[in-house]
Amino acid sequence: MTAFAISCGVHDAARAQAVERLLQRVQASALELVRVGWCDLHGVVRGKTLVASALQRALDDGVGMVSTLMLKDSSDRTAFSVFEPGGTASLPGFGQANNLVLLPDPDSFQLLPWAESTGWLRAQPWFPDGRPVELDTRRVLQHALERLHSAGLAMRCGLEVEFHIYKIENTDAQMNPELAAWPGEAPRVSMLHPGYNLLTESWFDMAEPAMRIVQRTAQALGLPLLSLEAEMGPSQVEAVFDVSDALTAADNMVLFRNAVKQALRRAGYHATFMCRPPFPNIMSSGWHLHQSLVDASTGHNVFQRDAPAQGSTPLDAGYSLSDLGEHYLAGLLAHAPGMTVFCTSTANGFGRFKPNALAPQSVLWGRDNRGAMLRVIGECGDRSTRIENRLGESGANPYLYMASQIHAGMDGIQRQLRAPQATDDPYNPQAHKLPSSLGEALEALVQDAALVNAFGADFVAYYSQIKSAEALRFEQAEDKTEFHRREYFGRI
Repeated sequence: MTAFAISCGVHDAARAQAVERLLQRVQASALELVRVGWCDLHGVVRGKTLVASALQRALDDGVGMVSTLMLKDSSDRTAFSVFEPGGTASLPGFGQANNLVLLPDPDSFQLLPWAESTGWLRAQPWFPDGRPVELDTRRVLQHALERLHSAGLAMRCGLEVEFHIYKIENTDAQMNPELAAWPGEAPRVSMLHPGYNLLTESWFDMAEPAMRIVQRTAQALGLPLLSLEAEMGPSQVEAVFDVSDALTAADNMVLFRNAVKQALRRAGYHATFMCRPPFPNIMSSGWHLHQSLVDASTGHNVFQRDAPAQGSTPLDAGYSLSDLGEHYLAGLLAHAPGMTVFCTSTANGFGRFKPNALAPQSVLWGRDNRGAMLRVIGECGDRSTRIENRLGESGANPYLYMASQIHAGMDGIQRQLRAPQATDDPYNPQAHKLPSSLGEALEALVQDAALVNAFGADFVAYYSQIKSAEALRFEQAEDKTEFHRREYFGRI
């Protein structure tokens, strides 16, 4: 019988060597369990746990996964009528809760530092006949990166991620079977630090035991952590990571969120990457994505400009961005409404878009301006010249967030769009506003022909149906705070 990995066309000599190295490592380390994980539409890791002796079969033939895992909304309800005739007519290969196959990548192996004798592998889904499942969000980014590569370009990203860590005070309600509900209860918590005293060393010292867990977990996994900070909001913190290629950065974001939540939970803490935790006085958490394009063959930053464009002023993009960089910037602006739902993808996150909140409100760019949606960083001759997108929330699916940047920016490059002048008034009430709700953001995506074409009409329809179910439930919820607490706080 031909191994499934061979029929998928992914098993070559290099993969065979990687599999052999992994099996030798597992045997030498007396590993007992291996988790096979996959990132779902909402950026949450799901998967199965195997005993070590089953690993080789999984690497050869994959692991079965019920297809409805790809059809879940944020409450874990299936958004398609899989058992009704025609219920998945728009999704060839899906229906009747059939099986897909998760095929692990042997090069992704990690020893989990918080779990005894346990390893972890990243996987992607395939149909049983060996066809890739194109709706998988990691594949969506891979296709976007292929588009860049065909133009001789590659993407580099740095991650700046805000989130909240709380002390768990009581899990009685969460674990009481008499109170079980769908979605489930979240833990009762207290704060890690009081907040409202930005970067205060004493606040960091108060949070240091939990932050040590974050630091050691990230470093044990080989993640390029640069710094940890006590952020402005109560119990809010931030982690900053060094630049890497886009796919690695997205993989790292998935791994980091998954890892710190589990490691902190074992130590009595609750980490959440939801934008606005369900408490009265909080600060929203954003994910500021630093991005640049480089020449794929030389690594040269193609956003960099050696001298200001003739006649330009600091208000002009060409003062410090190359022509290509300006086109990319203009593409991000042109498609900002349509790409918003990939950057801020929960009903919760739209409460962040308000004046003077260090978050964007309108479709504007600025030169080192933290109130604008896009922040251009770097002067002429600076090899680290980049664009920071401040639109994202920390719980966003990394693959879709980054793919949206590529497709929007590439449209700007292909049409040679020009950017307007930089703003010095990012909260001007007359400026073109970003979508103000999940439903409005979904509608903006559907109306953006270039993004629909780039992502594919089938993917946009699939994504819209699932996220519309979340938006509808939020609109119908009588108690919005309770919705946020159950839907997001215990899960994201």
